[in-house]
Formats: sequence, C-alpha cells, structure tokens
Amino acid sequence: MIGLASGLFAAVPSAAADLSADAKRGAKAFQTCVACHSLEPGRHMSGPVLAGVLGRKAGTAKDFMRYSDAILKSEVVWNERTLDEWLANPGKMIPGNEMAFPGIPDARARRDLIAYLKAVSEGGEAPRGPRMPRLKTDSTEFGPDAGRPVLVGVGMRGDRAAIVFAGPDEIATMVKSGC
Repeated sequence: MIGLASGLFAAVPSAAADLSADAKRGAKAFQTCVACHSLEPGRHMSGPVLAGVLGRKAGTAKDFMRYSDAILKSEVVWNERTLDEWLANPGKMIPGNEMAFPGIPDARARRDLIAYLKAVSEGGEAPRGPRMPRLKTDSTEFGPDAGRPVLVGVGMRGDRAAIVFAGPDEIATMVKSGC
C-alpha cells in the first residue's frame, strides 16, 4: 500500500509549475492518509486523528495511546513548516518514529495536503476528495472465490469500500500502471 501511495505522488507535476497551495488538490492527496488517519474529531485509527493538528504538539492528540517514544520525546509543534518537513520524510525529521510512511517527495503535493489540513483544522467547509476503496485479501473459507473479488461497504456511514481478493497475487493483476 505504501508503494502504491508513493506512486500516486510521482505523477503530480513539479512544484515549479504551481507554487500556490490548493486545498481541493490536497483533499485528493489526503487519500494517501485515510488508511491510518481520520479527520473526524476524536476518531483515531491506527494513527491519530488529524483534525485540529495545526498548533498541536506532536504526541498529544487526546486519547491516542500508540505514540512512539520518539514522537513523545520530540518537541515538535505542528505548523505548516513542521508538517512539510514531516510529510517529506518522517524518519528523517523524527528518527525512531513508528510511522510506516516513506514521505511525499513532491513539494506541491505536500503544500496542497497542508492547505487541506489547515482548512479542516480551521473548521471551515473543507473540500472532499474522492473516496478510494481499500484493497484487502481473505484467503479463508469465508473469503471470495479466486478470480472473483468482491466490493464490500465499510465504515459506519457506508462512506468507504473495500475490494476483497482471495489472495495478494490477485491485486497485482488488477492494478495497472494506467489506473
């Protein structure tokens, strides 16, 4: 999934082409984050909620209990500059953190994503990006038949979906470079 996410940003045009941040483009860029982070206040996932992240000290989202020691010991306060540095390379910014994310190499994509997080943090009507389905596998007797993936609604609001395959090898045959 991380390779797929980083591949999404490889296609984003160079930052030199457009220096302005765009929250609408950032909503699309946020789809890289939705597997682990929510924007709904108080709704933590495998990562902490990102609503209200600007101005918050790293490692202090209320009721999130899975911060690494590196994050807890850092003195980072999230603002546009620190978020840009984090999104570029989390492992370099805070060595020893446990976020399994390589970073977003494209500066424009990072600026857009930060503009989106800022719009969400300020409580305004933030533009929404497309809902991307999650890709999962289930090779148990209850999973789909080989070669016949199924689409399953997930989330309490039915606003997300998962495509479930019989095995990981089937995902590779579905994903094409032209997606």
